[in-house]
Amino acid sequence: MTDPPGAGTAHPYAPTVSFDGGDLDCGNGLLLLIRRHIDPLEPGHLLEIVSVEASVEEDLPSWCRLTGNDLVHLHKDGRERRFLVSKGPFSGEPAIAAPATPPTPRTKKERTRTRPQMAVTQEVVAPFVPTRLPAPAPAAVVEPLSVLSVGSWPRPRWLLRALHERLEGRLGASEFDADADDAVRLAVAAQVRAGVDVVSDGEQRRDNYASFVGGLLDNCQLIPITDLLPYVDDPEQFERELRALDVPAGDIRHPAVFGPIGRRRPLAVHEAQFARRLTDKPVKVSLPGPYLLSRTMWMECISDRAYDERDDLARDVVRILREEIHHLLAAGVSMVQLDEPVLSEVVHGQVGQGGRTFMCGALGERHEVDQELAFARGLLQDLAAGLPADRLAIHVCRGNWSPDETKALAGDYRPLVGLLRSLSIGTVVLELCTPRAGELEALQGLRDDQRVGVGVIDQKQQHVETVEEVLGRAQHAVEVLGAERVLLTTDCGFATFADSPIVTAELAEAKLHVLAQVRDALRHH
Repeated sequence: MTDPPGAGTAHPYAPTVSFDGGDLDCGNGLLLLIRRHIDPLEPGHLLEIVSVEASVEEDLPSWCRLTGNDLVHLHKDGRERRFLVSKGPFSGEPAIAAPATPPTPRTKKERTRTRPQMAVTQEVVAPFVPTRLPAPAPAAVVEPLSVLSVGSWPRPRWLLRALHERLEGRLGASEFDADADDAVRLAVAAQVRAGVDVVSDGEQRRDNYASFVGGLLDNCQLIPITDLLPYVDDPEQFERELRALDVPAGDIRHPAVFGPIGRRRPLAVHEAQFARRLTDKPVKVSLPGPYLLSRTMWMECISDRAYDERDDLARDVVRILREEIHHLLAAGVSMVQLDEPVLSEVVHGQVGQGGRTFMCGALGERHEVDQELAFARGLLQDLAAGLPADRLAIHVCRGNWSPDETKALAGDYRPLVGLLRSLSIGTVVLELCTPRAGELEALQGLRDDQRVGVGVIDQKQQHVETVEEVLGRAQHAVEVLGAERVLLTTDCGFATFADSPIVTAELAEAKLHVLAQVRDALRHH
């Protein structure tokens, strides 16, 4: 809504908070300031943004549409524009009628640049690099034909509220941890009831399976993926792709590296330690793999302040993941799984999409297929060097953000078998139930000492498969690979993105219970 010529200067509703963005555009810090002011507001409260930058009038409506906020009103007075934005949908009535906080004037700054560069709101610190790493401790053995869930578990609604409040700075760490602990107890109890052999904490503390790392590292900040609009070549196409691929864009946060990264805090060790206190069963922890993280974190509009090339960033990613894995193994974790779904995008993604793979939140450009596979192989080999292969796993799938199968990639594992075979990783956990994954026989090129977590249940289907149909798939896997090499699992996790679970917790438990019955049938055959 825009004022007609000659209209008054006031908005039709009083803003809750106002700030002056001066001449900043959306690609040079304005969106960060908007987030800083709008995140603490209650739903329906109003934020006024004062700007003299003409491009904001074009970019801000797209940002509002993607984030689920409403642009309620726009007032123009010469060069000055005053935008009134509601946090979330606007009901038509002002949430409060208090006077707005007076905007803080900003002085105009001269800028000379050829492309937008993301603003940094945090101080660059010297990254922490440990001098010693702990040795692996003994861990419970993962037996053949064990049932394991891939990782993520549907979060309760009250945890989702706490997670968003934590990300927006409205909930303290201790309060969030108390809620998350309760959610983990529920997730582990459900897996135990279902008869799972290898449990996870359900990734309950994470907003999604990969970018959570960015909020824990030195010199890395999490930004909403919608705030990347100013940095892509074609913002309108970017918006169309996000909507067409059914990505929960308004809820996904993306890591942005602004200095040399380091691991001062654990990424998942605390998750594993708490899960191990809840069960005597083997515990599995999933981490985003080094190729996925390198693709995700490399953004030329900001990462090149700290690193000359993507390869330089990738070396630090490998170092940090090795540090974390050492601590996880020392904590008694039986299996550390590296998630690398981007590998499917490399070999089966459509040409001409700018190298983006939104299923992974990875916006970095990619090179030719052979070059990317060689890059990924090198990172994974460096990561696994010297670590116990029997406690490392790698997971590859084709996209798990939507139950709509038409939105995910398709293609078998033949282009990836050579890479997987070359790794000092003892288990490959693969999506194999869906027809999109091709034939199981494509895996016969793996090494004989590599086990396969065979996806025999499609976690996206909104019904519980029968024991008979799942048993048939599992028996085929045993015939092709041998019983000693087979583990039983679902194709992927049940809630890759916290706000977009694929199924309910009740349905997830029922599916895992079917897997447990299939395991029992195979072991007693």
